[in-house]
Amino acid sequence: MKLRSIELVVPDPRAAAAFMTDVWGMAPATALGSTHYLRGSGSFPYLISFAQGPEPFVRTTTFVCAGSELAALASRVAESDLRSTPTTSSDPGGGQGLIVELPEGELFRFLADAAEVPPLPGRDLPVQLTHVVLNSADAEASAQVAEKVLGFRVSDRTKGMVFVRCNDSHHSTAFARSGFSSLNHVAFEMQDVDAVMRGVGRLRDYKLAPAWGPGRHGPGANVFAYFVAPFGAVVEFSTAVDKVPDDYRVGAPEDWTPADDVLDEVAAEGVLDTRTRICTENPKIPSGGAGAGLSPWRKPEIDRPSLRRSRALVNGVKRGNLRIRETRVRLPVRASQHSRFEPTLPRIAD
Repeated sequence: MKLRSIELVVPDPRAAAAFMTDVWGMAPATALGSTHYLRGSGSFPYLISFAQGPEPFVRTTTFVCAGSELAALASRVAESDLRSTPTTSSDPGGGQGLIVELPEGELFRFLADAAEVPPLPGRDLPVQLTHVVLNSADAEASAQVAEKVLGFRVSDRTKGMVFVRCNDSHHSTAFARSGFSSLNHVAFEMQDVDAVMRGVGRLRDYKLAPAWGPGRHGPGANVFAYFVAPFGAVVEFSTAVDKVPDDYRVGAPEDWTPADDVLDEVAAEGVLDTRTRICTENPKIPSGGAGAGLSPWRKPEIDRPSLRRSRALVNGVKRGNLRIRETRVRLPVRASQHSRFEPTLPRIAD
């Protein structure tokens, strides 16, 4: 099973698509009516779509799988309390499957027999989605459903998130301990660290400062740089996420401790509160200090070769000055309404 795409509804899909192609660096795939589909260099027909609607929300998060995986999933869903509906996709790639409504209203779509397309050349195109992270009123309950019903597996738990995988990639989704339900952020897998850094530089050319990063996470060990897109969603450049074996030991919050030379600035209320919100550990690495550019989180008893291979991205990791709004997003529980995100952006200092 693989994470393929996320389908968003926004007031101005043309403007959202223009930002993601002209600035962020995606390639247009196609447009069907007022819905714009954007792709990367990989074999998926699209990674993100923008449909038109008066209020922004997440239509679905889409996974592709084999027919046998879909049949097993349908059987588990039928024995659970989750609501679901069969679906035939009219999006590029087609496919048939099932839309499953999670306990807090999020809609996950699972498709079999979805077509792929020839890869595109382009060193600065994202390859695929790395993960979609959701804010959750009860992250543990959401993760439990993901394991027992969806067949996913928990990889790690921190004070801020529960990381969940659907294959050997450390996490394809995660549930942030936010106390409310909404979209947290969408991460795009880049070819390598250089592609991430070129992306950061490209957005700075457009006077867009990172909301967080660049840096390297602890759980998953992936390089990151977060930005707030003009249409409101938080989007992440990412690369080099860990591949984990089946017997990977699930980490607990106490396993992920800040290194001695790093200030732990965990923000319980989250780093960002916009139409989406970042709710995760917020490490601050002193400029030029020991470990600059490396992850400030470590899981002591687990060897992380990707951390050893990491290069210093910058002399330090800088956190933008953010104004955090206290307004919380209420997620409708009806499947017809889907997951919403909040419409007001913070100011981010360069």
